[in-house]
Amino acid sequence: MIDKEALRLSYRKKRRELSTQQIRDFSADITEKFLGFLEENRAIQHIHLFLPIDRFHEVDTFPLFYTLQERGYFLYTSQVNKEKDQLDTLDISKIKGFEADAWGIPLPVGGRPCAAHDIQLVLIPLLAYDVNGFRIGYGKGYYDKYLASLEQEVLKVGLSFFLPEPVIPVEPHDIPLDVCFIPHQVFHFNN
Repeated sequence: MIDKEALRLSYRKKRRELSTQQIRDFSADITEKFLGFLEENRAIQHIHLFLPIDRFHEVDTFPLFYTLQERGYFLYTSQVNKEKDQLDTLDISKIKGFEADAWGIPLPVGGRPCAAHDIQLVLIPLLAYDVNGFRIGYGKGYYDKYLASLEQEVLKVGLSFFLPEPVIPVEPHDIPLDVCFIPHQVFHFNN
């Protein structure tokens, strides 16, 4: 079995090899599939999004954000709190835009700190994932800690450009995805 760091390096390379147009097209397809999912699951109104970092070549969630905002969803994101080594929740339902910080991380202009108790679905950034829904992120464990801190059950949704690995190394604190959207396909996991 390949180790987590080797998978991280491999998937970072695979992402860098995607053109800007491929990222745009794949992201649009993923957004369309996710919006269709929400149409089938209308009870979901409180959604936590990750904000894409350009230099990481992530799925672009900005078009999804603006569509959901226009449709009246309650929207949230997280910001790293380095002092507490955790993610803090921000309400971004009514913000007007984003600014990049010195590291290129998008920050919501006017995002308000809030409790996370209403969140029903969390979009989770990832580098790789497997057929069981386990994911590999960037190695800090922020999202696993964040998910473990939530008092309520949430739907855990990954967004990826690539197919799943057969299996990835799993640690006791790893929390699997329930669903993962990729271009032209959706994976549901039985966890």
